[in-house]
Amino acid sequence: MATKKMFTILENNPEVMDTLAAKLGLSPELAFYDVYSLDSDQLEHIPRPALALLVILPLTAAWAADRQAEDAALGDAYYGAPGTEHQQPIIWFKQTIGNACGSIGMLHCAINGPAAKFILPGSTLEKLRSDAIPLGVADRAQMLHDSQAFEDAHKAVVELGDTTAPVDGNLDEHTGQHFVAFVKADDGHLWELEGSRNGPLDRGELGEDEDVLSPTALELGLKRVIKLELDAGGNDLRFSCIALAPRAS
Repeated sequence: MATKKMFTILENNPEVMDTLAAKLGLSPELAFYDVYSLDSDQLEHIPRPALALLVILPLTAAWAADRQAEDAALGDAYYGAPGTEHQQPIIWFKQTIGNACGSIGMLHCAINGPAAKFILPGSTLEKLRSDAIPLGVADRAQMLHDSQAFEDAHKAVVELGDTTAPVDGNLDEHTGQHFVAFVKADDGHLWELEGSRNGPLDRGELGEDEDVLSPTALELGLKRVIKLELDAGGNDLRFSCIALAPRAS
């Protein structure tokens, strides 16, 4: 049996993800910003519109149950007929590389919605995006798995950040936390993207003037997960969130 390819866990902070994005070929016109609070008056330091959110959330019992129910409803063919992925407003990668959840989350942020317009010509991001569009789920995952450029970019940033990465190469689920990307796609809907799910999740339509940090988007996305925990009587409200937005001048 072949050994599963394993990466080293990334830290979810602007320095790490900005560096990874630059190495893969996202324009420096965009940058990641810390989201310190979900209160509107604590978001003023982030230029708008915010194009994507990258979040780490703990896998609580309430969220795990919700995920199981949703994934069962999605089934194995989340787009219906195989080969129709290219007709959808979202490019989603199934994760087959251990501990690559952070880099795949950043990838989901960068290649979907308005952020895709900031991909540099000839870059790894451009190639990954164009190669992925016509592929089905399995082939798309294999393409990313085999990308040496993607692996090299991930490895180049593992030493960045404020904490030491775990050394256990088999620690696939690490501390039970999951990277999730929220993006506003070209169809105007908020999509939740995570490689360990059965597919991308359409969380609902946003207004033309609403971005991923708008009250509606937060209620449909990150706050929805928090509410699941609160409604179940839990109190694990930890999360780490960064937003992809125009770089401040």
